[in-house]
This record gives sequence, structure tokens and C-alpha cells, in this order.
Amino acid sequence: MTESPEQQRSAFLRKRLRTAPAQLRTALTRLPHWWPLPVSVLLGTASGLSYGLLASPQYEATSYAMAVAEEEAVPGAALGYAQSYGRLVTSDATLSYAQGAAGEPVRALRSQVRSETSPDSPMISVTGTSDKAGKAADIANAVIEAVIVSSGHVSKDTGVKLIKFTHAMKPDQPVSPSVPLGTAVGAAAGGLLGGLVLLVRPRRAGWSVSAQVPGPTTAEDHTSTTDDRELVR
Repeated sequence: MTESPEQQRSAFLRKRLRTAPAQLRTALTRLPHWWPLPVSVLLGTASGLSYGLLASPQYEATSYAMAVAEEEAVPGAALGYAQSYGRLVTSDATLSYAQGAAGEPVRALRSQVRSETSPDSPMISVTGTSDKAGKAADIANAVIEAVIVSSGHVSKDTGVKLIKFTHAMKPDQPVSPSVPLGTAVGAAAGGLLGGLVLLVRPRRAGWSVSAQVPGPTTAEDHTSTTDDRELVR
């Protein structure tokens, strides 16, 4: 009985699907053993280039505040309170107070604000991050103002108050990687990954090298070995 064209096409497709894995394995075995390296470099380069082209640039702006101790305060109190206020920068109370001036909700500010303090000076830095340069400066200034206001509420009890040291300015350049830098980083990461694949992948059977121990090549060497064995006995 003759099969219809549709049945012949279905049978041909089933046959191709059965033989495809074997053909793929055969094609892979014919490739040079170092093929993962250039493939990984190409994939990394493409990923870095895509990130540089598609990712939004990020800007950072930083404002500073300084802790100042009153005359009746304990020496060194300003440094200790600067460390404490630095930890309060990213608290919900501070961010809730700053969200109006920053123009961002508290949930967004948690990932857009970071603070740093120095163990040697009573200085607090607040850095705002955004995809807009002006917004990054607004975030930093709003949060530092919130911390200063909070410290003023308890300055009579602590003997330490915060004053603004510098105002955050609108940044000129983004801090995110540029397209050439992102492409270079992606290529380097791909090359590293490809090298690791070459190190950990199983070697082919033909790659093993057996050690050869040279034996006696002359009659003199053979006689000397025999004499040595007799002496040992």
C-alpha cells in the first residue's frame, strides 16, 4: 500500500529526529578541542555589548554632613554619633521623611541611597543613585537634610548636632560602564569561562600520553644489569 505524501513527510521527520542527536555528537567530535574558548569569547562580547547598548546609564551624586560636638559634650562624642547617624541614613524613618523632597517612594529609595562613615573623622556621606543626573542629586540632598533634621531633635540630649558640609551637585558623567568597557568586560569574562571549560571538560582518548621508561639498549648495559642483580643475591 502506497503511503500518502503527508505520511511520508511524517516518517521522514521522525527519522531525522532520531538521527539528529547522533549527527550532532559526530559534528562535535570533529571540532577542535579548544572550540569552547572562541565561542565563550563571542558570547561574552555579545552580552557585554548588549548590556552597554540597552542598559540605562546610572548617575551618582554625594552630599556630606559633619557631626559637631557642643562644648559640654564628651570628647570623641562627635565621632561616635557620626557612626550612629550614618547607620540611620537608610532607615525607614529617615527615608519616609525624605521621600517628598526626593520625589521617590521609600521602596525605591532603599536601593538608591547608600551612606559611608569614616573611623577617623565625624563625617557622613550620602550618595544618591538614579538614571537621571538631577534626580541623583535631589535624592542625596533630601536624605542628608532628613538626617540633619532628625539629629537636631535630640541635639540637646546628645550634645552633638549635624551640619551640612557640602551640597550634592548634578553629575556630568554616568558611573555605569560605557559600551566599549562593557564589551571588553564581557569578552574577558567569556574568555575566562571558556578557559575554565577547557580545564574541567573530560579529555578525549587520543590525548593521553603514556610514559615510556627507557630500557637497556646495548649489550654492555644488559650485562651490567645482570651483574648488579647477581651481586644483590
